[in-house]
Amino acid sequence: MAPMSVAMADELEEVAVTGVRGKPRSVSDSPVPVDVFGSEALESVSHTDTNDVLMTLVPSYSLSRQPISDGGTFIRPAQLRGMPTDKTLVLVNSKRRHRAALVEIGGSGTQGPDIATIPSSALKSVEVLRDGAAAQYGSDAIAGVINFILKDNDEGGSFGVRTGEYSEGDGFQTTATGNVGMPLGGSGFLSISGEVSSADFTSRSEQYCESWFCIDDQDAAYIEAAKKASLEGDVVQPWGQPNSEGARLFFNTGYDLGEGKALYAFGNYSESSADGGFYYRYPGNGTIEDLRLEDGSIYSPLEKFPGGFTPRFFGDVTDYSLVSGLKGEMTSGLAYDLSARYGYSEIAYTLKNTINPSMGPDSPTSFKPGTLANEEVQIQADFSKELMLGLNSPVVAAFGFSYMDESYELTGGDTASYEAGPYASQDPWGFCDGDVATAAGQAVIDAGSDLNCADGSDPIYTVVGVGSNGFPGYSPEYSGSYSRDSYAVYGDLSTDLADQLFVQAAMRFEDYSDFDSELVGKLAMQYDITDSIGFRSSIGTGFRAPTPGQQGTTNVSTRLPNGFPVATGLFPASSSVAQALGAEALKPETSTNVTFGFTANFDKLNLTVDFYRIDVDDRTYAISTLDVSANGDETSEGFDAAAYTNYLALVDAGVVGAESIGGVFYFTNAFDTRTQGVDVVATYPLEWSADTTTNITASLNYNKSEFTSDPSEYLNDEDQYDFENFDPKLRGAVTAMHDIGPVSLMARANWYGTSENYEAGEVQKYGSVVQVDMEGKYHFTESTSASVGGRNIFDQYPDKDLLGDYCCGAVYPTGSIVDWQGSFYYLSLNHNF
Repeated sequence: MAPMSVAMADELEEVAVTGVRGKPRSVSDSPVPVDVFGSEALESVSHTDTNDVLMTLVPSYSLSRQPISDGGTFIRPAQLRGMPTDKTLVLVNSKRRHRAALVEIGGSGTQGPDIATIPSSALKSVEVLRDGAAAQYGSDAIAGVINFILKDNDEGGSFGVRTGEYSEGDGFQTTATGNVGMPLGGSGFLSISGEVSSADFTSRSEQYCESWFCIDDQDAAYIEAAKKASLEGDVVQPWGQPNSEGARLFFNTGYDLGEGKALYAFGNYSESSADGGFYYRYPGNGTIEDLRLEDGSIYSPLEKFPGGFTPRFFGDVTDYSLVSGLKGEMTSGLAYDLSARYGYSEIAYTLKNTINPSMGPDSPTSFKPGTLANEEVQIQADFSKELMLGLNSPVVAAFGFSYMDESYELTGGDTASYEAGPYASQDPWGFCDGDVATAAGQAVIDAGSDLNCADGSDPIYTVVGVGSNGFPGYSPEYSGSYSRDSYAVYGDLSTDLADQLFVQAAMRFEDYSDFDSELVGKLAMQYDITDSIGFRSSIGTGFRAPTPGQQGTTNVSTRLPNGFPVATGLFPASSSVAQALGAEALKPETSTNVTFGFTANFDKLNLTVDFYRIDVDDRTYAISTLDVSANGDETSEGFDAAAYTNYLALVDAGVVGAESIGGVFYFTNAFDTRTQGVDVVATYPLEWSADTTTNITASLNYNKSEFTSDPSEYLNDEDQYDFENFDPKLRGAVTAMHDIGPVSLMARANWYGTSENYEAGEVQKYGSVVQVDMEGKYHFTESTSASVGGRNIFDQYPDKDLLGDYCCGAVYPTGSIVDWQGSFYYLSLNHNF
C-alpha cells in the first residue's frame, strides 16, 4: 500500500471495489495489492494536479515535466510500475475513462486518459490496483487500474484557495477549488466540484552557447536583438514548466428509485490552455537562410527576427464526458448495472513566433497547425449473483458484456502551416540553366542583382523547410479520421474456500474490428497464515490493443536525433511512407503478470510487501529515428548512403517536402520486455505520551525493466541503454504527521535512487536525490484552516547534464522524474461547510 498516516487507519479498512467483481472486499483481505486513499490522505498532499497527488502517494507512480515535447508539454505522460499510462486502465466510479487526444510522439506512443482533467476536489477516494487486470477490465489494464471515486455528498461542501511560487521567483501559481452537495428530491444527491487554476512559466536555463552557435560570441547588435527571440524568459531558449490556466468541473448524481433500484450519472467539462517553447532558430541552421527573391534581391528571415527566434507552442485542451446508468437487484438476487458513457478530448494547436521558411517574406508568424480529437462511446452491462454451491461460503459469480466505438481525428490547420512555398525547391524562378543564367536570370542581373549561377552557394540554390517551423500543420493527405469498434464478454468467480483462503478466477474475450480477438484469464488468491499475517498472489494474462490514435497519428516536428535540430517525421505504421521504410501494421501487445506478497500486522507496525513481474511481448514503441538526406553526391563530405536511400524511399512514396525532412520514425511492435520489482510499505504510530502520537509511513519501490528480445533492429545504442537505465530503479518516501492541539504538522522526505544516461558512447551516472516537503496547518475552527508549507525546501536538484545530451541551454536532465524546478512555497486557506 502507498504511504498514508496511521491516523487514517480506518481508511485502510475501507472496502475496495477495484480488483474484484461483484462483492467488494476490505483492502487487507484483497488477493491483490489495492491502495485506498480517502479524503484525508488526498488533502494531505500540497499538489492540486491529480497527477502530482498520485505521484506523491504511490511510490510506483511517476511522471516527468517535458518542457519541449510538442503536446507532451500540455498532457504529461505518467508511469505505473515502469509502464506508460496507456498500460494502466483509468476508471471513474468504476467506469472506463476516455483517452486524451494526445499521442506521445516518441517512446511507446502513449495515449492514455488525461488525469489532470479530474480535479482533486471532486474525489471522495482513489483506489490503485497494482496488478494486471485485463481479464477483469479489458485492454490497457496491464500494469494496473486506477479508480477515482467521486464525492457523493448531499449536503455541505468545501472551498479552498492555494497560492505559491518557486524560490527562483517564477512559476507563480494560484488554484481555487470547491465542492457543494445538495439533495435531489427526497432520495437523491447532486455533488458538484470545480477547480480554476493558473501557473506562470519557469526557466531553469542558461544562455544558448553550443559548438555550432553561441549567443555570447555574436556582435552587440545581434545579442541585443536576441533578447526578443523568445516570447518568454531572459534566455533565447527557456527550459521549465509552461504557462498554463484551466477550469475543470465534475458532477456526480444519483437517485434511489426504491425496491433496490437506483439511477446514477456523472460527468465533466474541462478547458485548459498552456504554452511552451521550442528549440531556438539561429542564422545558418537551415531555417534562417538567405533566399533569392523573384526580383533577384536577397531576403533573410532575420528581417522578421533579427536575433533569431524560438517558436512558441500553444495548446487548448477541451475535455468532456457523460456517464449514466441504472443499477439494482432483482428478486432472484441477481445484481445488475446497465450503463452508457460518452467521452471526448480535443487539443487545438497554435504556433507563434515562427515562420514557414519555404514561403520566404510572405510567411506569417502565427499558425494554426490543426486539431486532434479522440471520441469514445461505450455501452456496458454488468451482473453478479451469489451462488450457494455447498462450499464454505457463497460463490460470487460476476459476468457482463460491453460494446465500444472509438475514433481519432486529425483536422488540418490553416494552409500556410503546411503548404510548400516557392523556396522548398532550388531555383524557384527559373533563373539558372546549369551555370548559365536564363533570360529571366539575366534580366534580374541587368537590373542590379548579384545572381551568380556558377556559384553553388548562391541563395538561388538554397532549399528550406516546408510548413510552420517547429510543428508543421496537418496537410489534407495526412488528416482524417480513424475509427473502430469492439465488443467484450467476461466472467469472474470468487469465494472463500475456507475461512483463511479466498480464491478468484476471471476470463475475458474481446474482439476488435481492426484486430483479431483476444482471450485472457487470471487466477488470484489470499491466504491468512495467522490472524496477523496474510499471503496473496496472482497470475494472469493481458493485452493492449493499439489505439486508433497510435495507428493514425502523423507528426512532423523538430527533434535532436544526433544533437542537432532537424525536421523529423512520424508516420502511421500502415502508411505508404512508413511501409516504404520497412514498417508493418501494428498488432496488440500481450502480457503475463505475476504478483505475490504478504500483509502483516506486528502490534503497531503494519507492513505490506508485494513482488511483481510483468512480461510484455510485441511492445509498441517508436523506432530510433532513421536519418534522411537529400544529398546524393557520393563525393561530398558527410554523404550518408543509408540516409539518401531513405530520402529516395520518401520521394517514391510521394511525400511533399521530403528534402526538408531530416529523419523518419514510426511505431512498431519492436521488442519484448520484462519489468519486475517490489513495493514495500510500513506504517507505525510513534507514541510520545498517552495522547501524543507521530504517525510515520515509509514506502519503497524497486522497479527494473529489461529487454527479453533483441531490440537492435529498431533502437540505437543510446535508446537501448536509456530504456533500461534512465529512470531511477529505487524510489522511496517517508512521511510523518503530528497534531498538537489546533496545529497539524507534516514532513515528507522523497528519495530518488541513482540513474544513468548514455550519450555518444559515454555514460553519466546521476546521484541519488532527497527532496523534503513540510507543511504546517492551523485550524481556526473545526471548519476553517490555513496552511503554509514548502516542497523541496532544501532546494535540491538532480545532477547537471555533463554529456551535452540536452544542449541548447538546458542545465538539468529535463526528462527526469526527479523534479528540477527547485523549492516551492505556498499558502492555502480552506473552509468546509
